[in-house]
Order: sequence, then structure tokens, then C-alpha cells
Amino acid sequence: MHTVEVVVSLLLVAIIAVSLLSNVVVLICFLYNADIRKQVPGLFILNLTFCNLLLTVSNMPLTLGGLIYRGHPGGHGFCQTVGFLDTFLTTNSMLSMAALSIDRWVAVVFPLSYHSRIRHRDAVLALCYTWIHSLSFSVVASCLSWVGYHQLYASCTLCNTRASSVRTQFVIYTLVLHSVTFLLSLVVLCVTYLKVLKVARFHCKRIDVITMQTLVLLVDIHPSVRQRCLEEQRRRRQRATRKISTFIGTFIVCFTPYVLTRVMELFELFPISPHWGALCKCLAYSKAACDPFVYSLLRHQYRKTCRDIANRLLRTRRSLNTAARRQENGRAWKREKELRPREKQQQEQQEEEVVKEKAEEHEEEEEAGEKEARSDETTRESDSTELSSSTRETT
Repeated sequence: MHTVEVVVSLLLVAIIAVSLLSNVVVLICFLYNADIRKQVPGLFILNLTFCNLLLTVSNMPLTLGGLIYRGHPGGHGFCQTVGFLDTFLTTNSMLSMAALSIDRWVAVVFPLSYHSRIRHRDAVLALCYTWIHSLSFSVVASCLSWVGYHQLYASCTLCNTRASSVRTQFVIYTLVLHSVTFLLSLVVLCVTYLKVLKVARFHCKRIDVITMQTLVLLVDIHPSVRQRCLEEQRRRRQRATRKISTFIGTFIVCFTPYVLTRVMELFELFPISPHWGALCKCLAYSKAACDPFVYSLLRHQYRKTCRDIANRLLRTRRSLNTAARRQENGRAWKREKELRPREKQQQEQQEEEVVKEKAEEHEEEEEAGEKEARSDETTRESDSTELSSSTRETT
């Protein structure tokens, strides 16, 4: 493998790992927190998470296999299915981002009438449109056999595998697809988020005016407090700009190189390197890894839910450990309880053996005493006989 292919493969492996883990965490938070499920943006985030997970599981590993083996690892029918999913999931995710931007715009510009303007029914209708839009373009491409393995992107995606007579139709289809998905979503994101930024800056200016009037009235305020208030104003303005630039910037950086490469490929302006095509495809895949952080995990509600889940897991682990310790202690107590009568029996046996030994020693001592007494009697009897015989001789 070439050095660039190795780098792109490692990048794709990292994207797969981050995308799979982060999207699974978002899905767990959605299922765990009832407040997130009740919110209208939760439906759009759920749809976006579903598309990212399916794209991570189905398309990214095959692209990695195409980079390693330099060819599609499956059959023709399998590659067509994966190409259908590639078109459907990418289009659906772009439209879901546009729907999220519209929801944020309504929430910021019309905060008092937001719940009457955006309801769950409206969100379901918007999701139905995204699915119909995505399915229509994917089905047309599959029916016209415009889906297959593309060597330039090392993946199963849109490509004109038929004769050159239908090349004009494929060019028109591709331009219309990118116009009503990528370009439309980009325009919606820019318009809505720039209006959101305008409203946010207006509110920041009002807060700044009130803060400055308060600082003027408070003559005896410490200079450090005044400086801290001014820094908080500047940080507030930068925070709003940073969020909006993140929403729009990630969309442009991840999708623009891939879309422009597809358009330049149609008109054959100049030859395109396969390394550049694989890198553009990896950038498009990286949006699936960025979306959980951009739209979900960096928000306070999702961070709090993640902390609650982590604390609950730690508590369950501690409870399991304490239960295991209690079981071990109970087993040890039962073993001690079972061993106690055995130890008592052993002690009694040892005491009986000691008593027996002492009794035997006592018996041996008595026998030895009796023997000594008998020997003394015999010696006395012998002495008495000798005296009697000596007296007889003297007489």
C-alpha cells in the first residue's frame, strides 16, 4: 500500500471508532432521558443518529476494505445495496441538519410562540419529507444502474456503469441531486444560523448596555469586578459566534470537497487522483463522527444525562461489589461454622489422647512401683532367711 493509502486507512479507522461510539452514546441518552424524547429537536437528532450509525456500520468498513484490497470485497448485488444506502443516508443526514437549523431559528427568533409553531406533528412531516426525498433519488439511481463500485472513491456509490449514451442523463441527475440536497441544505443552514447569530448579538448588546449602566451606577465597585464583567461580555459574544461557525463550518469542510470533486468528475476538466478521491470520501464520512458532538453531546442536557448514566453504572458496580463481598463473607462464615465442630472434635480427640497417654503413664508408674515393692519384699525375705540360718549355726 502507498503511504497516502495507509494514512487514509488509519484516518478512516479512527472515524469509524469515534462515530460508532459517539452515536451510540447519543442513542443511549435519548432512550434514557424522557425530557429529550419529549422535545421536538430530539426527533431530528434521532433520525440523524440513525443515519450516522447505519452509514458507519454499512459503508465505512467496505470503503476501508476497498482501500486495503483495491477493489470491492462483495458481489455486484451487495455493492448496489451499499451504494443505495450511501446515497440515501447521506441525503437524509443533510436534510436532517437543515431541519435542525430551521428548528433552532424558530426557537431563537420566536421564543414565545415556538411550541405553537413547531409541534411533533410538524417534525414528523418534515422527517417524512426527508425520507421521501432521499428514497426517491436512491431508487432512481438503483433502477437506472447508476450505483456500483467507484475506483476513485474506493467505495460503492454513484457511478455511470452503463454506456456513454446515457452520460447526459447521469450528469443531469447528479447535478440535480447535489443542488437539492447539498446546496439547498447549505443555503438553509447559512440563512437560519446567520439570523440566529444576528438575534444573539442583539440580545448580547442589550445585556451589555444594562451591564454598563449598572457599572456606571456602582461607583464604589472594585476594578477587578468591572474587568470581570467586561470579559464576560466579550466571552458571551465569542460563544455565540463560535457555535454558529461550528454548525456551518463542519458542514462545509466535510461535504464541500466531496461534492466539488463529484461535479468536476462529471465534466472531466482534469484528472483526479484516487488518493484525493479517497480523502474526500473520508471527509464526508467524518461528518458522522462530528454530528454527535456538534448537535448533542456538547449541550448541557446531554452532558448531564451522560453524568447520570455514568453515576448509575458506578453505583450498580459498587452494589455488585458489595453484594459479592457479602456473599463471600457469608460463605466464609458458613465455612467457619462448619469447621468449628470439626475443630472441637479434633480438640476432644486430642484431649482424649492426652488423657489416655497420662493414664497409660500412670499405669506404667504403678506397675513399676509394684515391681519395686515386690523386689524389696524378696530382698527382705532373703535377709531374714540368712539371719535365721546364721543364728542356727551359732547355737
